[in-house]
Amino acid sequence: MSDVFRNGAFVEDPWVRIDDEAPIPDDGFVLVPLARWLAERDNLIARNHPLGIVVSVGEKIENVAGDLDRFQVVAVDFPAYTDGRGYSTARLARDRYGYTGELRAVGNVLADQVPLMARCGFDTFAVTKPAARAVLEDGGVPDVPVYYQPVTRPESPVTTIRPWMRRSPPGLA
Repeated sequence: MSDVFRNGAFVEDPWVRIDDEAPIPDDGFVLVPLARWLAERDNLIARNHPLGIVVSVGEKIENVAGDLDRFQVVAVDFPAYTDGRGYSTARLARDRYGYTGELRAVGNVLADQVPLMARCGFDTFAVTKPAARAVLEDGGVPDVPVYYQPVTRPESPVTTIRPWMRRSPPGLA
């Protein structure tokens, strides 16, 4: 059973996550830690098979900005649902560095976070919590009709991206 949720359904996942010490297989789809990519870049390029990276908390996606087009998947780790640094990593990857491949949220992903993560650029979610999985399997992706934080996407309400268009409530002007 796959834990990968994409386009409203759980799908088969060909990607294998390799840790810092495990040998990298000669073929197949592998996700390597960002630090390992930096240490073994030339060897991983020579491998000539699909490759993705995992960006952990505290790591800077800026360190691989020039290589992002080499990765079919950029997985961003969420060690706790209260840790929002992964949202910033996603925005940097999409908006600043122009990453167009699969952007995957991994780790502690809750069903309530899926629409917020999608708004930041994630298009795939590795959901391991049974309760979150049950909600998503039942079509329970929460609807968030109004966002207060601006983004650079066309669906953003004008009032969130143009602060000069906001009006003060009566009596506060």
